[in-house]
Amino acid sequence: MSSAYANLAEWFEYLNQDCDYEKWSQYLHERLLSLGVACGRGLDIGCGGGYFTRFFQRLGYEMTGFDVSPEMLAKAASSGTGGRNPQYVLADVRRLKINGRADFAVAVNDCFNYVPPEDIPAALRRVAAALKKGGAFIFDVSSEYKLREIVGNNTFCEDRDELAYMWFNRLCGDRVEMDVTTFVRQADGRFVRGDERHVQYIHSEENIKRALEEAGFACLKTEGAFGDPSDRTRVNFIAKRM
Repeated sequence: MSSAYANLAEWFEYLNQDCDYEKWSQYLHERLLSLGVACGRGLDIGCGGGYFTRFFQRLGYEMTGFDVSPEMLAKAASSGTGGRNPQYVLADVRRLKINGRADFAVAVNDCFNYVPPEDIPAALRRVAAALKKGGAFIFDVSSEYKLREIVGNNTFCEDRDELAYMWFNRLCGDRVEMDVTTFVRQADGRFVRGDERHVQYIHSEENIKRALEEAGFACLKTEGAFGDPSDRTRVNFIAKRM
């Protein structure tokens, strides 16, 4: 059994095209502008394949992407911006450390769901230490409702020409354990199987708000996906370092 994203890295953005990355990127940019961040240095924590890192780099921000998956970082590094490319660094948010301070950080698409509840305070302190005073921090988690009622104890399958996958989920108290099996078509028509394990932790909005304040952030706002107040699947946290 491989670690998370060892096999999915090459296909992650392809399989998530229905997430509307362009709309998601615009949402993040609009929120940053509302916090007075129109230029400067940015951190994309849990950057995955680097879509959001590249988006902000093209807008003129100086970006660094961080991830714990070497395979994801390799995919990100191979996807250029057409100009000056971002820097990518192998790092865990719980041990995040940079030279100097950044103007903002984002951590989206479930990055903090991979952090155990007991490690959330330390992770947020690390982010605070990496930001300038007044620096913006926008991040999200998949909600308790989504992980308990939609994802947990469910199986998802999809069959495409290039790739098929099976995603088996078990709800185990404060977390969902996920086993993902992929079958990738090779040039000669054969399919190669890959298996990997994911664990996503369930976080309450109240606990994260408390940890944000203890880490030195002001939580200015929480909202659903793309700012939709009726959305129950994702909680976006809009925060500023005090």
